[in-house]
Amino acid sequence: QLQVVESGGGLVQSGGSLRLSCALSGFSLNFYSVAWFRQAPGKEREGVAYIGPTGDRTNYADSVKGRFTVSGDNAKNTVYLQMNDVKPEDTATYFCAVRFGAYFNKIIRPTDFQSEGQGTQVTVSS
Repeated sequence: QLQVVESGGGLVQSGGSLRLSCALSGFSLNFYSVAWFRQAPGKEREGVAYIGPTGDRTNYADSVKGRFTVSGDNAKNTVYLQMNDVKPEDTATYFCAVRFGAYFNKIIRPTDFQSEGQGTQVTVSS
């Protein structure tokens, strides 16, 4: 069964850190790329970070570059999003989704990925 489950969200103060997890079932990180997206109320879904198969390549939205880090644990088939120095504008529901093979677009488009999970809420207080 193909499944993507996000976890790790919560309430954090501005400047703090949080680590999100994306657990995959039925997908192997050796062959699939994973992207993180976020959507705040009233806003469009935004691609935040991407990691290629086997973790050979990463990409970040300009809004999070230098603060967020995406990584993968192939043994656990889990991808992480380490969020440091968070800001109130990072408040959103965060989703992960998969794509077979590599992805080379600079802009991480939600429509290019599939099988996203239910999401995990991140709230940053000022």
